[in-house]
Amino acid sequence: MARFAVSGQHYLFNVQTFAQLVLQLGGDEFSYAFRDRSTRQVLADVAEGISEVGVIFQTSQTAADLAAAIDAAGLDFVELKVSAPRIALPASHPMVNAKSLSLDDMADYPYLYFEQEEDAPLYVAEEALAGVPRAKSIACTDRASLSELIVALNGYTVTSGILVGISDGSALTTIPLQTDVTLHLGYVVKKGAALSEDAQRFIRILNKNLDRYARF
Repeated sequence: MARFAVSGQHYLFNVQTFAQLVLQLGGDEFSYAFRDRSTRQVLADVAEGISEVGVIFQTSQTAADLAAAIDAAGLDFVELKVSAPRIALPASHPMVNAKSLSLDDMADYPYLYFEQEEDAPLYVAEEALAGVPRAKSIACTDRASLSELIVALNGYTVTSGILVGISDGSALTTIPLQTDVTLHLGYVVKKGAALSEDAQRFIRILNKNLDRYARF
């Protein structure tokens, strides 16, 4: 029976890439796993062999610290794409027609973000500029809740520039964020690991999706 598992941060391009892989592989029997995880959980899954590949990003602000954690876990990070952070907000939001936005522009609106572990260092945050203080913030643990709360509360989040899936039912749109910070999307694998054919195919599909949808 075919088996393959991926862990990743909460991005829709992960989901769509995994779905494309399963459709391509087909088969009468298989046992696959797709895991939305916190950053440290992604690293742990791959280090422990629970998942073969982990999809994450580094920011230009936090790359050195995260790279050290990746190395300490016995993993390698392979960069696939550089993109720019964007503000994701509802189509009904008062700022939706802006050509670009700063975090100061969003100061009056609730900020939604993915919760990490209580003792997690700042460099594992899934959002760029996570360390900027916000007067209003709400932590979420899953993608659907975050999207629904953004819409219900006229809130926002800071997301990647990989826009695949951003409008498929979520009623969100994205606007460039005024910042010099860049995002470095890629994947982690065990050091020296020989990747399975399924893992190699997943990475090829992921790379094509990032090439197609990345905005910078």
